[in-house]
Amino acid sequence: MTGGQVGEARRGRRPAGSGTREPVLVAAREEFLERGYEAASVRSVARRAGVDPGTVRHWFRDKTHLFTASLGLADIDPAAIVREVADGGPVETLGVRLVRAVVEVWDTDYGETVRLVIPAVMADPGLRALLPQFLGAEVLGPIVQRLDVADARLRTGLVASQMAGILMTRYLVPIEPLASLPPQRVAALAGPTVQRYLTGELLPAG
Repeated sequence: MTGGQVGEARRGRRPAGSGTREPVLVAAREEFLERGYEAASVRSVARRAGVDPGTVRHWFRDKTHLFTASLGLADIDPAAIVREVADGGPVETLGVRLVRAVVEVWDTDYGETVRLVIPAVMADPGLRALLPQFLGAEVLGPIVQRLDVADARLRTGLVASQMAGILMTRYLVPIEPLASLPPQRVAALAGPTVQRYLTGELLPAG
């Protein structure tokens, strides 16, 4: 192999291997922060990392998984949560299902992931801006859109505020007895409020 060929090989795309996962995650974080969640793509992350899109998908099945992995949430599947909530029963109990699904996800490791990830996100202005985009695009947005209700953006924000409060008082600044209640009890108590935000009548402006 000539010197020119060596240079060309070094400038080429990296093959899929154990050494490519971390560079892909670094590139993904940079891409999401620079372009925003919705504008970034698997292909743009691959270009930034110097790999083929197939290499990115070798490690991360899609853009959603890539984003959650960049936050340290590789085991979270937002699409599964949406399916469980949206298709798990009648519209009238959607709020209860949403609260229960979210609490059960974070309860799997007794809230350790929340306590690690949320402070890191809040300390990073770029990630603070990205998280609402992600939640709107992949979790709350799809649920509200299925309802075909007015004020979808406002409803999404109201639901997010309620869920953020539950996560805060259950895991980050535990307030008893809420912090120790079983998920189904939390859902029974907070679900009706979330339901009103999702499908109920909102007060008129002013």
